[in-house]
Amino acid sequence: MSQDLKQYADIIEQLKPVVDEPDFNKVLLQIAADVPKEKRFLIKMEVKRLAKPCMRTIDLRGHVDGKCTKYVHEGRSHYMDEIAVDKFEEQIRVFGRYTYGVYEAVQNTENNFRLLREKELEQERADKENPELKKRSAVLEQFKVPTVNLLDYQQRNTERMNFAVAVEIFNSANQSIRGLSVDISLEGLQVKIAKDARFNKGETLFIYFRGLENEFALDKKNGIAYKLINITSKNDVNYLALKRDKDYPNAVFDKFLENFIHGNKRRYKVNMNNTIEAITSKICEQYFSPRSPTLPVFIDVIDGTLVPHFAMMNEINRETIDYWKDEENACRLNFLLSQERLKSLLNKPANEREIFVFSFTHLQGEKVYFYSASFEELQKKSVLMNVFFGFGSRKASWRVFKLVLTDMDPQQAHITLSLPDSVGTKVKKLNTPPSARLMSRLKNLRYLAHVTDVTSIVGQETYSEVKFNRDNLSHLRNFGHSRNREASNIQVVRFKYQEQRIESRYQLRTQIEVTFNSDGATHKGISEDISVHGLGLRIELSKEYEGNLEGRVEVAFPRLQQITSNFDVMHLQYEIIYHNVEKNILHLKAAPGEEGKSARNFFDELIKKNKNSLKVESDEEEIPGIGHALRCINARNATSLSFLLGKEGIRYIPQACIVGKQDKRITALTTHFADAGEVNLELFFRDRKQDAPFLKNGIKTVKLENMPLREELFISFDVSQKDPRMAIIPRYSNKFADNEQRRVFIKEAMARGQFIAIHMMLTTTGKPDMTMLQTEINYVTMYALHRARELEKKMWSITACSHLVDVTDEVLIRYGFSPEDINANRTLKSISSKVH
Repeated sequence: MSQDLKQYADIIEQLKPVVDEPDFNKVLLQIAADVPKEKRFLIKMEVKRLAKPCMRTIDLRGHVDGKCTKYVHEGRSHYMDEIAVDKFEEQIRVFGRYTYGVYEAVQNTENNFRLLREKELEQERADKENPELKKRSAVLEQFKVPTVNLLDYQQRNTERMNFAVAVEIFNSANQSIRGLSVDISLEGLQVKIAKDARFNKGETLFIYFRGLENEFALDKKNGIAYKLINITSKNDVNYLALKRDKDYPNAVFDKFLENFIHGNKRRYKVNMNNTIEAITSKICEQYFSPRSPTLPVFIDVIDGTLVPHFAMMNEINRETIDYWKDEENACRLNFLLSQERLKSLLNKPANEREIFVFSFTHLQGEKVYFYSASFEELQKKSVLMNVFFGFGSRKASWRVFKLVLTDMDPQQAHITLSLPDSVGTKVKKLNTPPSARLMSRLKNLRYLAHVTDVTSIVGQETYSEVKFNRDNLSHLRNFGHSRNREASNIQVVRFKYQEQRIESRYQLRTQIEVTFNSDGATHKGISEDISVHGLGLRIELSKEYEGNLEGRVEVAFPRLQQITSNFDVMHLQYEIIYHNVEKNILHLKAAPGEEGKSARNFFDELIKKNKNSLKVESDEEEIPGIGHALRCINARNATSLSFLLGKEGIRYIPQACIVGKQDKRITALTTHFADAGEVNLELFFRDRKQDAPFLKNGIKTVKLENMPLREELFISFDVSQKDPRMAIIPRYSNKFADNEQRRVFIKEAMARGQFIAIHMMLTTTGKPDMTMLQTEINYVTMYALHRARELEKKMWSITACSHLVDVTDEVLIRYGFSPEDINANRTLKSISSKVH
């Protein structure tokens, strides 16, 4: 096609199917009414040329990025890849035979090396004209990824077949226009027409399938009635989405169409856009849910009371459940999710139902005592805020939890395939709704509480700077939880994973004695938790240590020694890798080699026993299918943003993004320099040219240590700036020298626009559960093998997931900003708006 005619490509596409029709000239005048007469003549000649029979054979071997195989058509052998075969068959349907239009279309598929090179040259020319624009554009485009709504896709009641044929459309006023069908099903039809054609949504249109009338005995006098559902525009074409109008039944056409689709769907190819969308959504869910740090707790409403009923545990959020277990292994999540807190959340506007809860534990006589308070609760007793922050943060058990409450519907438990029941008995079975018995257990569920541990070492150190009067310590009983209360009646349901390749920490609260090698001094204390293979241990000393905290310590577990004779746990050797300012919280690592072998072996055995007991419980469901049902509900109600990373060469590139429905600040931030349906994640990679970029180095660390990695990101956001690097200024918290620098950054960010703080957690991804994907992948494989391969290639390239939690308000609380400052910062503003 000549350069002069390329601007009329859409018009030429619409004319191809009607080139042999008697009223071709009439259709040309109708479609190209606004085109100059001389150009209209050239368009006509071009369409006639494309429709001429072609005798050439096609051989794309070495010319396309794909594997070419032999393809025989009407006795002539061609060599084409899968993409070319699809294009060949599509154009054969359009022209009705092998023509020059078919030949040329196949030579111009998107994976043709000639076209790819032409695009490169064109881009190079554009880059030379404006190199700065090229550089800026390339950086932004690299990090723009599509957003995915987990398990939210369209299910079709009938199969839709790609089908291009000439149609004529009449409205109620008997006005007609020619068009071209795009795809067809028993219930619907999509047609493309000239953009200047005017139809109204909801009106009934009568369709005549002119391209089929010569081949089949169709009623030429009466059109098939369709209702116009939607109109979308692209370039110079309107796409009409039509649905059969039930007020005008036509049993003869229904039977013809059913037989026609059944007999031709392999030849014409089934439209699988919704199935590909469904597979993509499920792949993202497969990588997101099993490694999410957020603990979902499902809440019943019974007689006006909010009752936590189920908790969905995975290998990461298990730490939260373990933290809230007492010495008898009883779950005390009801201390965190108290009736007062839940009702307080419910009374807030729907998009503001979130609070931060601070907590710590006290071990006395091997009994665990829990203390917790939300910021709102501390404000009511402000005289005790300092003592709670100052004392609690000096304990190894100090935690900060973010609670988010969101609405949910039990019907969200049912996830159908994207395929209609008519595809087969297996599909019909998989589309069957959950059992009545299962739904009866879910019927009272109304809310979903998302609990996320957002504790940070820097944050804990900051709270420990708070001065308090020790005379007020006795008043902390106001925030203590009575041990006389019944334990949580929350049923813990476990995710089923294909494999578990990442570990977290295991709660271990017991009395210890620590002997410091530097001076031989011995201190008593308690352990808080251990990590994978017993390598890591967090402890809290009963008093501050005055000596030099370097080198090694010997840790004794007197209570544990009483229950084991196979191991010596009174002389375990550890190295100090971290201590807080007060020198009473220590992070230890088992000594290397033989000296640390006892510690590693004992805790390795302890963890294995714990995991084995978990595995036995996880394989048994009280009601079959309840785990899958709760997983589906949770996936459809994500409240924070996450993104998946895939490896391309040596780089990790974002592939898809899951947007939370109650994540206004981070959503506004990531969509500010992105198109609709996309996010721009460049700000999280802004440190990519530094020596140790967080995401790249973080993935390596997670793989090496088999543990999730956490970091805080501070952001200054000025919406008035046009340059992305000036509008969004990110800085990881560990890059600041001290808290004074952090406070200055926060103040400057609030002055110029908005301050945002994000708790980032990085995990590697596990192996996807193919049982949730296989049926739809097999369906795509049947009709478009290359698309199925693309999906599987993308799926297996994903290696990590980054979970983002908005902790802006908690960081502002931490650094002493007032409630008025916190409220003012919730509104996105800019310097320019404040000037006016």
